[in-house]
Amino acid sequence: MPVPASGTARLLAGGQSGPDVLRPMVDTVLNALAHGAADRGGPLPAGGPAAVARRIRGAARPLIPDEGEGPHHALRSLVRALAHGAAEPADPRCTAHLHCPPLAVATAADLAVSALNPSLDSWDQAPAACALETLTCRALAELVHPHGLDPDALVTTGGTESNQLGLLLAREAAQGAPLRIVRGANAHHSVQRAAWLLGLPEPLTLSTPGGVLDPVALHSALDQPCDAPTLVVATAGTTDTGAIDPLPDIADVCDHHAATLHIDAAYGAPLLFSDTFHKRLHGLDRARTVALDLHKLGWQPVAAGLLAVPDGAALAALAHHADYLNADDDTEAGLPDLLGRSLRTTRRPDIFKIAVTLRALGRRGLGELVDHVCAAAQHLADLIEARPGLELHARPTISTVLFRPTGAPPAAVAALRRRLLHHGAAVLGRAATPSGLWLKATVLNPHIQPDDLRGLLELVEGNTTP
Repeated sequence: MPVPASGTARLLAGGQSGPDVLRPMVDTVLNALAHGAADRGGPLPAGGPAAVARRIRGAARPLIPDEGEGPHHALRSLVRALAHGAAEPADPRCTAHLHCPPLAVATAADLAVSALNPSLDSWDQAPAACALETLTCRALAELVHPHGLDPDALVTTGGTESNQLGLLLAREAAQGAPLRIVRGANAHHSVQRAAWLLGLPEPLTLSTPGGVLDPVALHSALDQPCDAPTLVVATAGTTDTGAIDPLPDIADVCDHHAATLHIDAAYGAPLLFSDTFHKRLHGLDRARTVALDLHKLGWQPVAAGLLAVPDGAALAALAHHADYLNADDDTEAGLPDLLGRSLRTTRRPDIFKIAVTLRALGRRGLGELVDHVCAAAQHLADLIEARPGLELHARPTISTVLFRPTGAPPAAVAALRRRLLHHGAAVLGRAATPSGLWLKATVLNPHIQPDDLRGLLELVEGNTTP
């Protein structure tokens, strides 16, 4: 068989020659990232969607040339365009979403995974990654469920998939009986979507005028006659405000009514790393399933989600057989069966970057980062309260701060946010509450300083129209 003219040995990232091939390409990528960030000059490219699309078209065409331009030219042009057109979460003025700046050590670990390209659908594709995933998942599950019988966790793409798995496990535990799902209006939209995907009844949604699920209202709802088993979904870190439901009281209500509890702690769970803030998650360990993300308050590249359970036996319902991946005789001979570890088949070992980060920083190191961003959010709230032209929605629970120009109507708040985006000046989110529309700053940058926060507020005030 003829070898491609370009020479396969010069193209592959793996094998003994792979590092030598990658090294100059990584330098090209790093240089292009730096040039693209300099071109952008801020947290977001100026000009809005049309301007970004024009630049990408210019850099990408011809996207499929008859003859390749070579790796360095392709990397230089497209990486520079990507970096120029990025929302840069490492910029202190980029605070719209649960979109963290990833740690360098986690990003470097991801390069190793990309080069080796293991897939966690069978042991013979990822022997070491399989063993490391087992160890790391159990260690993180023990952090969530320290008193569990045999804690375990599954790696997911994030809170949406984790919530879907939580509902799926509850549905299977119901053994064919219709499942009643009760959630607060503050719950993540993925809960309702998961119910739809799984063919479950529409969740009963309880109003949350105070921003959190009220245990008294939950007790009243569960008192209503119902023959179906019940799953209650609580939240530890809402996407709009970062609020944490009163978990111990909700767990008590669930125990009283023999209801299963799932907690979506995709945002809040990393508070467990902090000696200062872990008590805010008291009651988390009483849930049957817990969603957590480390690509939010854990500084991992996407994706880094997990679903933790206090007893790994609860995951048995996910067992699946495909003879070419987990033949019975292979499993009996000791080869691990991985198909029950995910709804996906081909699966990247996202656990690797997490394991490297845990070893590199330790629990206290990660806890210090958590403490810093939470303290920065409190300082931002202080600055807002000290400015007559701005109003604060509430003191932050984790690291999300809602504010707006004093008395600004919803249309003015929305227009201000879009104006900042269009100019590339700042990336702020938006959140609607019973008291109206607010700008949302989610502080996830552990390098952020008080001057950065003051500068962000000055941008807002400077772009506020009378």
